[in-house]
Amino acid sequence: MRIARFSIDGNVAFGAIEGEKQDELVLDIIKGIPFADFELSGTKVPVGKVRLLPPVLPNKVVAFGRNYADHAKELGNEVPEAPFAFFKPSTSVIGPGDEIRYPSFSEEVHHEAELAVVIGRMCREVPRERVKDVIFGYTCANDITARDVQRREKQWARAKGFDTSCPLGPWVETDLDPADLTIQLTVNGQQRQLGRTSEMIHSVEDLIVNISEAMTLLPGDVILTGTPAGVGPLNVGDEVAVTIEGIGTLTNKVVKRG
Repeated sequence: MRIARFSIDGNVAFGAIEGEKQDELVLDIIKGIPFADFELSGTKVPVGKVRLLPPVLPNKVVAFGRNYADHAKELGNEVPEAPFAFFKPSTSVIGPGDEIRYPSFSEEVHHEAELAVVIGRMCREVPRERVKDVIFGYTCANDITARDVQRREKQWARAKGFDTSCPLGPWVETDLDPADLTIQLTVNGQQRQLGRTSEMIHSVEDLIVNISEAMTLLPGDVILTGTPAGVGPLNVGDEVAVTIEGIGTLTNKVVKRG
């Protein structure tokens, strides 16, 4: 099931996406929130009549770096023996179609296409055999990074946590095996990144076991699983699109900070 979060006539709701062709998609509005047992209302609205929002509003975004060997190599980094985590604040999250605002303190902003895992229930110290039980679903992410700032400051808080640096969407796919999916990114229609989730060094299970040893995960929290090789610069005016097999396409445009 594909679950979207959207606004219409000033109201925010969740809905289940129905249909396959983009211009024929409709939302069946959900009664309540999708992290518990829910019912479909039967009230349907065309996707083209609503504004799609970030599919969740996470309490925290936990991101894992250097989880694809070729990406680590392209930036001259060693592959970490254990999962390597950092955070992006909730204020960095934007949705499909929202603008990525080029930060005033950077001159080299890069794209990073990633599979995002959405947590479905409060959990901690999750055993490997229970990981699937705590996952709500999967969505597309773009870990926008001020690369020059990342190199200069060593700590990644500003480089990866600035406002609009975490596009998510367009919806959450709840029925998906993440083990071997195509993940790609285009800029202005030109392919920049192409990989498969099977190339991850540490699997989705590895990452959730690792981070839940340290902290409680809450419904709606997001785990970013790393990016394949091919990261590169974005410029003001660029349209960047992340497509993940079985999920869909997340598109955003880069603009100058106003």
